[in-house]
Amino acid sequence: QVQLVESGGGLVQAGGSLRLSCAVSGRTFSNYVMGWFRQAPGKERELVARIGWNGGLTYYEDSVKGRCTISRDNAKNTVYLQMNSLKPEDTAVYYCAAGVLAGRSSREYSSWGQGTQVTVSS
Repeated sequence: QVQLVESGGGLVQAGGSLRLSCAVSGRTFSNYVMGWFRQAPGKERELVARIGWNGGLTYYEDSVKGRCTISRDNAKNTVYLQMNSLKPEDTAVYYCAAGVLAGRSSREYSSWGQGTQVTVSS
């Protein structure tokens, strides 16, 4: 398994931007599919974006398409989530996750970060 530490969350006004980062350590980062999930109060955890080991096979949840970009730097063992045009409904705890053959289900990810809070005010 790997260890993941998220950063970059915070309070932002609607229409603003945030860039989340997830630093990964422990094993070969480039072996892992990386995902960003979020969980709002009273809601289930949902996949926001996913990126394959080589930067391809990206996936975005419909509500963030065109507003978010997932990327990774295998030399820095870091995955990013650039979020633009943020909306109040984007408010949630955002989690970074890693899995070897992970798809869209949270059950396919074996390692998780502690989460970072994103709050978007209207």
